[in-house]
Amino acid sequence: MPSVYAISDLHVSHRKNYELLEQISPHPGDCLIVAGDVGETLEHLERTLEVLRPKFDLLLWTPGNHDLWTTRADAPALRGDAKYAALVERCRAWDVVTPEDPYPEWHEAGETYVLAPLFLLYDYSFRPAGVSKEDALATAMRAGIWCSDEVFLDPSPYPSIDAWCTARCELTEKRLAAVPPGHKLVLINHFPMRHDLVRLPTMRSFSIWCGTTRTESWPQRFNVAKVVYGHLHIPRSVSIDGVGFEEVSLGYPNQRRPWPSADFGLRRILGEEVRPC
Repeated sequence: MPSVYAISDLHVSHRKNYELLEQISPHPGDCLIVAGDVGETLEHLERTLEVLRPKFDLLLWTPGNHDLWTTRADAPALRGDAKYAALVERCRAWDVVTPEDPYPEWHEAGETYVLAPLFLLYDYSFRPAGVSKEDALATAMRAGIWCSDEVFLDPSPYPSIDAWCTARCELTEKRLAAVPPGHKLVLINHFPMRHDLVRLPTMRSFSIWCGTTRTESWPQRFNVAKVVYGHLHIPRSVSIDGVGFEEVSLGYPNQRRPWPSADFGLRRILGEEVRPC
């Protein structure tokens, strides 16, 4: 039976990661979700799609923060929403589903699942109660923790990343509300959609760059079966209130042990048969 697999945080600027993608076996009939942070440039995305698209019948993509960075390699330098639009254009050229496209349906065991790639960003609200954004940023800086987004992620034409996040959340909420109530949703977002999913014992202050509290009610508001995310580079599966949350990061080469095969990094999200890895 066909399956839906997921992976995120490919970071193909690291040669070992790109080589792993090349070694993934063909999956005829299957779907692959790529939940952000492919790389930093349009070329990184292009090379990745060239490798992965022929291996799967359906490919879905949503951007991570690294994908949106402004880099000298993208000439002329693309910023903010213009960079996002260019990434979407590259995906569409490869027939890859993006957050700007109709959500595809997946039929399994008499159920209809809607696979919904989301682009939501973060708004610094994953911080302790009663602490302002400014104080949370200052606390992180004092702890020697900083996110490169503050330098490389330009929100243009929005005045801030917070404002861009708000606009994306408002747009996405309307689309999710329009999904037929009998269909089950698989939400696909680069960032965790609950604050309590961010467990970074040695980098607790980094949580402010990890999502928005605005999404925490979505798995209950909408008919959500599973949530796929990345960003944390800590793969895990957890069930909360009957909803499965799947962190599917590949991460940097020095963050994982050797795998028996490249397919080991693919997390099965839907599908009754477990494909040997």
